[in-house]
Amino acid sequence: MKRFPADAEPDFRVLDYVTITRDPRTKLVVAIGGTQEAAGILQTIGHFREAAGPRGPYHRQPHDLPPEQQRQYATSAAQALLMIGVSVYLDPALNILATPDGDRAAAHRYLDQLSEQARSATNDREVAEILSEVAATHDGLLPHLVQTLITTWATWSQRDEGPPHKEDLAMQLMDTTSSISRHGDQIRHIRNQAAAAKPAADTPPARPGPPASPPGRGR
Repeated sequence: MKRFPADAEPDFRVLDYVTITRDPRTKLVVAIGGTQEAAGILQTIGHFREAAGPRGPYHRQPHDLPPEQQRQYATSAAQALLMIGVSVYLDPALNILATPDGDRAAAHRYLDQLSEQARSATNDREVAEILSEVAATHDGLLPHLVQTLITTWATWSQRDEGPPHKEDLAMQLMDTTSSISRHGDQIRHIRNQAAAAKPAADTPPARPGPPASPPGRGR
């Protein structure tokens, strides 16, 4: 049996590899890689459009596509690509065939990535981008959390059965939800201030004053 060095790399080629994922900054669903045949499937089935990027062409879905349609089209395109032999990585958060556990794991990965992004932020603009992920009016984490709590409160409060003092508990839940919503407003205010902050300019060195006069000589 032939032995290989411990640091040897596997000898294989990955052909026609396509990555379909969501850009964390713009929220656009993008597809990278593939051949012209793969591009045709992305465009016809996945509703992707070819775009020019800083490192070459790629595909992206339209800005105004609803999230559920983004996932549906991305999953359909990935399935069609697999059927013609193209290797595909589909972000689990976009896969409508994924199990709930997979969605939960994808959400946890997203939060871990956001925490890592926060640790590596070096300027006010990057801080503002992180705060937008947390509290943006429509797509932020906090507004989604608030909506989930409101739905929970509305469904729970309409049922007759429940624990003792259920009305008091439901009111506490609604008060807490309102507080979270107000905190979201405050985070958005901080985000706006951070985004508007200008980088600190270097203080120019002080201009030298006139040379000192030599001491007068005695007469």
